[in-house]
Amino acid sequence: MRVLYVSDVYFPRVNGVSTSIATFRADLAQQGVATTLVAPSYDEQRGEGVGLATGEGEIRVPSGRVPGDPEDRRMRWSALQSVLAAITPGEFDLVHVQTPFLAHYAGVRHARRLGIPVVETYHTFFEEYLHHDVPLLPRPVGRWLARHFTRSQCAAVDALIAPSAPMQAVLAGYGVQVPVHVIPTGMPADRFVPGVAARFRARHGLPPGRPLLLHVGRVAHEKNIGFLLEMLVQLRHLRPDALLVIAGEGPARAALMDQARRLGLANDVAFIGYLDRERGLADCYAAADVFVFASRTETQGLVLLEAMAQGRPVVSTAYLGTVSILTPGCGAHVAPEEAPAFAEAVHGVLEDPARAARMGEQARRHAEGWSSRSCASRMVECYAQVLARQSQAADRRAPVAGVAPSS
Repeated sequence: MRVLYVSDVYFPRVNGVSTSIATFRADLAQQGVATTLVAPSYDEQRGEGVGLATGEGEIRVPSGRVPGDPEDRRMRWSALQSVLAAITPGEFDLVHVQTPFLAHYAGVRHARRLGIPVVETYHTFFEEYLHHDVPLLPRPVGRWLARHFTRSQCAAVDALIAPSAPMQAVLAGYGVQVPVHVIPTGMPADRFVPGVAARFRARHGLPPGRPLLLHVGRVAHEKNIGFLLEMLVQLRHLRPDALLVIAGEGPARAALMDQARRLGLANDVAFIGYLDRERGLADCYAAADVFVFASRTETQGLVLLEAMAQGRPVVSTAYLGTVSILTPGCGAHVAPEEAPAFAEAVHGVLEDPARAARMGEQARRHAEGWSSRSCASRMVECYAQVLARQSQAADRRAPVAGVAPSS
């Protein structure tokens, strides 16, 4: 089976979509599915031209900067069209779109041209993101627009991938009619290789005895990191030596740093930026005494599983996709989005090392149940079902021998 991936984002841009693409492609290759990825170039020297094959099944499309967003790139529409137009019928069996921007429209267009089905993963909960991206837009209007936009895009594809059952329920509530397959992004084996906590603390100049709370993810308003800062104010009454480390980059960093200063937390919060996924990130997780999370917009919540794979106890709220991960016995304390109560939950873990160790063991066992190999197997089954439905539909449309087609 040969699948064409089309995405508006990929490494070196670090986020959950990039991680999901890389994880699935690696495991699909082991199961006989060959993938080619079309994604933006992040190299400023490749701002013009048609497209560049970079090896290992990647084609990078010349791209430009997105105004006000230093991280992302917007593929040049003409270059993206040229890359996809060069694909000949029979070269791929299926198109898998990963993002709802240019990749969606170009991917659907060329799948139809090639006569092959198209599936799309619904990674982003637009109903919340639109409110943060366009704050002047009244929230009810934003929700209506997001739902209308989602229904329109979903109707254009042959099947959808939802990273969690709650996200599947959201799509059903929108009135989406196409088949929706629940397939989360799993944990590759290398995520379980223990990091070195002391190495991380030494690299960033963090005292070995200071309790470390960790948040990993895009530093964006929808991640609700501001709530964690408010929680830290409460926690300082119980553990004045607690330190919150925020790993990642994003548009909310300056605002959050200003909030930390206003709250008197300048010496209690460390913004450390992106970490190398192959080395630094595992060390970062391993150094955490507690992993803390409060996002309301996750369609899955992959960083929770990454923390669990490193045996870290978790304190988190449970919204949308994270509900699927934060199940009983998973090594997490689900706390309300109330700063005093959340702080008490964190304090309870910090003050009881034996409990923290038990939670860490539970967390690691829980993460082991989210094998990326098994998730990839489910994706292969999904592809096979989509292709079978297309074949059956073609058979129904084919004229029966000896019977003239109706006029």
